[in-house]
Amino acid sequence: MSSPDIVGILENTKELDRLRKEQEEVLVEINKMHKKLQASPEIVEKPGDISLAKLKNLYIQAKELSENEVTVSNILLTQLDLLLPYGPTGQQRRKLGVAEGNDQKRKRMKVDSDVIRLSPSMRNQIEAYASLKGEQVAARVTAESAEKDEWFVVKVIHFDRETKEVEVLDEEPGDDEEGSGQRTYKLPMSCILPFPKRNDPSNTQEFSTGKHVLAVYPGTTALYKATVVSTPRKVSFFVTNICIYL
Repeated sequence: MSSPDIVGILENTKELDRLRKEQEEVLVEINKMHKKLQASPEIVEKPGDISLAKLKNLYIQAKELSENEVTVSNILLTQLDLLLPYGPTGQQRRKLGVAEGNDQKRKRMKVDSDVIRLSPSMRNQIEAYASLKGEQVAARVTAESAEKDEWFVVKVIHFDRETKEVEVLDEEPGDDEEGSGQRTYKLPMSCILPFPKRNDPSNTQEFSTGKHVLAVYPGTTALYKATVVSTPRKVSFFVTNICIYL
């Protein structure tokens, strides 16, 4: 192992630490904005208010930092792979059997260690998504680059803590879908919006006139973007405030 190789690894390790610290700082700001909007939701209706734009920029920044973290992590893995010996030494061969025997244990521990490295707010978010198994959620099934967003009501069947992906089931695919069976998607957390709990009054959301929402097409699982024009006394379908994902 040469000195330049070690220096490169150390530099990328420092960069990884910096990215994680910046992510935590951005998440703190996001949480502050959430609390501000929850306490005074009417503030976004004031002329000149940029709260939603600021929140969107914070999410964009968090996404970029996360993507950069993945890039630096992959570079580090490549650097370490290049420095590993091509063949095991005698002592390494004697230990190989024990290492292989513990392979499954290490895989189980890896997920736990990944969660430990995350910030408290991100850990809470991961736990919240893990608890959605069996629940219905709103899911954007189109790519971010798509010209038109497509949202559906789907059922969560699995959450992968390692990849941070949510596997969902579209139980009632449309007539234009290929095949007639149910369809599954693996989506990032950013494409999933949990519904408010019907039996939990604390999660009840009120939508004032002019608010942008997702609403369900009657008799389907398709969702569409709409604007509230009046607030009925009783709501017969789920609705989610679009401000959650802007």
